Amino acid sequence: MSMYFRSASLRGFRSVVAELGGQADTFAERAGLDPRALDQDDVLVEAHRSAAMLELVVEELGCHNLGLQMADRQSITVLGALAIALMNCPTLGSALDVVNTYLFVHSQFVSFELRDDPREEPGVSALYYRPARPRGPAQAVDLAMGFIHRGITHLSDGDYGLREVMLPYECPARTDIYEEFFGAKVTFRAPVEDAAVLRIPSSLPSRSLAGGDEALKHLAVAFLDRTTSRSDDDVVERTRGALRHLLGTGFVDQAAVAKVFSIHPRTLHRRLAAHGTTYQTLVDEARRDQALLLVTTTDLPFAQITHMCGFREQASFTRAARRWWGASPGQLRSRQRAGAGARYRS
Repeated sequence: MSMYFRSASLRGFRSVVAELGGQADTFAERAGLDPRALDQDDVLVEAHRSAAMLELVVEELGCHNLGLQMADRQSITVLGALAIALMNCPTLGSALDVVNTYLFVHSQFVSFELRDDPREEPGVSALYYRPARPRGPAQAVDLAMGFIHRGITHLSDGDYGLREVMLPYECPARTDIYEEFFGAKVTFRAPVEDAAVLRIPSSLPSRSLAGGDEALKHLAVAFLDRTTSRSDDDVVERTRGALRHLLGTGFVDQAAVAKVFSIHPRTLHRRLAAHGTTYQTLVDEARRDQALLLVTTTDLPFAQITHMCGFREQASFTRAARRWWGASPGQLRSRQRAGAGARYRS
């Protein structure tokens, strides 16, 4: 069975390959990937094809720390709505709980869990990332571990006391490159079954995260709950999916979506009604979810967000924001930035 993840994880690939003198699209095509996935966040990418693409670059361009270079160009926003939830958790432990609950939104096949220290050192625990095997793929795991390390550093506002990184494969590049990236000892061919490990202080999960906003966390979690529903309401989920693609195109009327499904608009109306909802309700939810992401994770002007969420006028967007969140777009962005500023201020 094929395993997939969101293409947001490939951020940085194009720029690294360009700096090496290569053609990113060519490597993607040779691995069987659509090159458009390199520039979009929500394309589902087959894991084995992505790993093959990274290894091709290593073999042909000699970039043996490709995964770390890509991780260095990514931020926690790669995770989309999950990032909003994480940045607004009260403690690192609660952030880890959110990751364990919703990581499948980003990747269907990996796991990330807090467990006992494999070296049994007092006061030390471990974060296990799976799968990671002696035969690799090394670059894909390097990318994941580098991203996790940077994400924890981001949430912790700096050094979080990393003791050691344990990787199950042979060192693809020089060990000092890895130790400089992680700021800690890195052990290769580590005796941990099918896992890569970050050894951390046992006290780390209880560390408070500065500047979190509980209301924003709940908004993000509610969004994740809605978009990951396992319900059988297929017509509802298909309509939501269509709306996510159509917002901002100017074609979000019911007739446009019905055309996508090759049914009459009245048929779509009846099917949605049978599931206790309406087309306009789903449009409103889609706009709210899109707006939440764009307002809190980007610096885009509100006039542009207005268009991207399918509103004709910014005043209409502002009224909708006050109805959704009890705050204007500017106030919501200020709250998020105030939290981030408190976290990064040194």
